Amino acid sequence: MRNIYLMYVIVFLQGFVFYGPVATLFRQARGLSMSEIFFIESISWVLMIILEVPWGWFSDRFGYKKTLVLANILFFVSKIVFYMSHSFGMFLFERVLLSVVMSGLSGCDIALIYSSIKENEVQNVFGRYSAFGTLGFFMACISSSFIIPISLEFTALFTIFPYALAAILSLFLEEVKDFKKESPKFRESFTQAFKDTSIIIFIISIGLVMEVFQAVTVFLNQSQYLKSGIDPRYFGAILASVQMIRLFSAKSDNMSKKFGNTGAIIILNATMVISCVILIFTSNAILSIISVTFISLCAALIGPIETDIKNKHIRVSSRATILSIYSMSSGMISSLGNVIIGKAADYSIEMGFATCCAMSILGLALMLIYHRNTSQNSVEILMELKNNKSV
Repeated sequence: MRNIYLMYVIVFLQGFVFYGPVATLFRQARGLSMSEIFFIESISWVLMIILEVPWGWFSDRFGYKKTLVLANILFFVSKIVFYMSHSFGMFLFERVLLSVVMSGLSGCDIALIYSSIKENEVQNVFGRYSAFGTLGFFMACISSSFIIPISLEFTALFTIFPYALAAILSLFLEEVKDFKKESPKFRESFTQAFKDTSIIIFIISIGLVMEVFQAVTVFLNQSQYLKSGIDPRYFGAILASVQMIRLFSAKSDNMSKKFGNTGAIIILNATMVISCVILIFTSNAILSIISVTFISLCAALIGPIETDIKNKHIRVSSRATILSIYSMSSGMISSLGNVIIGKAADYSIEMGFATCCAMSILGLALMLIYHRNTSQNSVEILMELKNNKSV
């Protein structure tokens, strides 16, 4: 349980992104346009795609702890670079560092936690893991409401310190197995990852949904709030409220038990579609906040369910590598979607939300196909077991 508690604290500290409520405004104040912001984000996605599998292999070969320590130290460094950035090149460098970090953490943190718990604890533990990250961000958003009126600079400066502490705490994690005995091969890992072809549909669907969540809650929301007449000094309080709602991610297990894993995702995805439609047409401050909140909540609830489904598809020991392959595949979808949304948002905020809506609908359609396919497979397995018993 030492790993679990340490990971809870680490993700909690890394939630303290004080500049989160004004991330777009901060970049714009230092000379970036919306298209440049999305362009940098797209480069970041491409790098993450390239680095995902090598990092996963490194994790399985040399250990989850070593990977997490290295990634969290670079995470800390990236926050220093962000604070010092005053040009397109520096912001690009910050995102390059962040790409290295996120591809390193992706799959590795999940693999470490998954290997430290029992299978029936997966959704509860990952729900709490997500909630702790959200709680940290919630507290940062509350604090930023007092920091923003003083200086945007301070929001970036104060973010550095909790990341330094998180990097130090990584040193106290415990390794979960002897990795030197194993040397996972890329080709075998890819074969195992997509042995069940239905997972491809699932990954594409999740990639589309998570890109919509990222675009709406990180970039487009601030422009929508300005359009609705909301003063930027209230952005921190709004984002804090949104994050407080995201704490319900710890209850995703209850929704899965009631509707099933894919059934719950379908309901949540449909809710995101409706929210995107509202954002296309509204200039009302309350409706805008509620719609963004629902999109954020749905993504938070989908997260632990997605993790559970992916892990149940893995039947080999190279868990981090295969999870990285899944993340890489989702990243390819998100990268393409990010470019499209960025171009649309440069034309108008309404076009940006319309593009998000279209991507959400496509994600919903694919999830319905995945649900039908997995349901048919379950019925076939049950029939086969029944026939075997009869014989």
